[in-house]
Amino acid sequence: MSIGIGNNYSVESALAQTQAKQSTTKLQETLNQDLSKATDDELMSVCKDFESYLVEQMFKEMKKSVGSEEDQGEYVSYFGDMLYEKYADDVVETGGMGIAQMLYESMKRNV
Repeated sequence: MSIGIGNNYSVESALAQTQAKQSTTKLQETLNQDLSKATDDELMSVCKDFESYLVEQMFKEMKKSVGSEEDQGEYVSYFGDMLYEKYADDVVETGGMGIAQMLYESMKRNV
């Protein structure tokens, strides 16, 4: 179900843009922190946040390459971005792609 306002605007696209901005803002705030005095757990948490964001963006781009909005249910069109964010978090927590671990080790060597 799409509620259109004008030719190029819909509630779904507005929600998606808002969620993307929130996710990006959270990542930027995390990366702008002074991590030189961070504990190992805090440093690993930042690395996992970065990997999660990267995987989430990858899922969103893969979504664009398959199917169309019409193939989705109403809830997926509204909450799909949150679903991809959860998928990305789950991927990272189960070992992920190893990006967080490599980033963590690199940061530890350079601190």
